[in-house]
Amino acid sequence: MSTRPPLHLLCVVAARPNLMKMAPILAALERQAPSLRITLLHTGQHYDPAMSGQVFTALDMRAPDISLDVGSGSHAQQTAEIMRRYEPVHLALQPRLDAVMVVGDVNSTLACALVAAKLGTPVIHVEAGLRSGDRSMPEEINRLLTDQLSELLFSSEAGARANLLREGIAPERIHFVGNVMIDSLRQQLPRAAPPSATLLDYGYACPPAYGLLTLHRPSNVDDGGRLGALLLAMAELSSELPLLFPIHPRTLAMLRKTGLEELFEQHAIVPLPPLGYLEMLGLLQGARLVLTDSGGIQEETTALGVPCLTLRDNTERPVTVDEGTNTVAGTAPATILALARNILQSDGKPGGKRGRIPEYWDGHAAERIAAISLQWLNLRRDAP
Repeated sequence: MSTRPPLHLLCVVAARPNLMKMAPILAALERQAPSLRITLLHTGQHYDPAMSGQVFTALDMRAPDISLDVGSGSHAQQTAEIMRRYEPVHLALQPRLDAVMVVGDVNSTLACALVAAKLGTPVIHVEAGLRSGDRSMPEEINRLLTDQLSELLFSSEAGARANLLREGIAPERIHFVGNVMIDSLRQQLPRAAPPSATLLDYGYACPPAYGLLTLHRPSNVDDGGRLGALLLAMAELSSELPLLFPIHPRTLAMLRKTGLEELFEQHAIVPLPPLGYLEMLGLLQGARLVLTDSGGIQEETTALGVPCLTLRDNTERPVTVDEGTNTVAGTAPATILALARNILQSDGKPGGKRGRIPEYWDGHAAERIAAISLQWLNLRRDAP
């Protein structure tokens, strides 16, 4: 009987989108026990229970083995603090640690990848190769650097491979596995909360048709003038389609600072607190139109066949535009309103792009990731 110790993989999560990606991966990896041991580390980059904690329960995800409780700060402060707190944890695990898996593009992704790489531990990056081409986005810097630090790279869309090859990544390190966040969506969709029940919980009646609005990116919400212009456009649109608006804590702070909250009393914009994953999934599924600056929501609306307008000048997820339901609308109010009205007024027929489901968005991405990771880890262990 073999006495070889199990392989040991450390999985890092930090923010709500990370959890949605890691939950199915963790389930698939844990099916490889006892040959594979998993340690789950949560950096605490999103420390608001409404933004992160509820998601563990909604996704049937076990509590983390290690929590760093980092909290907020500037990008430099947060990245540095994650590295400072993560390094001793990594060193304590390192004698029997075979690799570190990070997902997405948040500060924790880069910080933990950088510490692991400097300490000689291989890094696996899930959602590699996505590019917006906009280096003013902190997430773009995180994506670029994490991919350079990683030894095994899993991509969610076919076009990511060309990005990685252009940046000098060896082709044998790249694996197109599909979109793992869609695994979570497909698994949890039957449990999604009905919009009427979610709104009733907050004292509102659900309109027969509604749009869903989310805004959280610093470029949109940290400037009161830009946020005000976007919300004035949303106020005008709400006369044609009521808008539900779950408000991110960062956005709420600026709304209060500028007094923009008054718009909600004068127009058909329904302010909501941050919602749990199942509540948000139900609102997305029932929406006539989604307006967002979120990357993950661009993917979810494509999977659900719901028209989406991205309130940014670019996207790192071009497959949602080329094949899905997403349109990059920019931030000019007139353009956003014109595109929204085109979706709503289509000769009495449903407007907007219906698109198709991209390749490998089939609910089995996590299984592919687990199988390839285990094979790769075993080959590394057996290498002379």
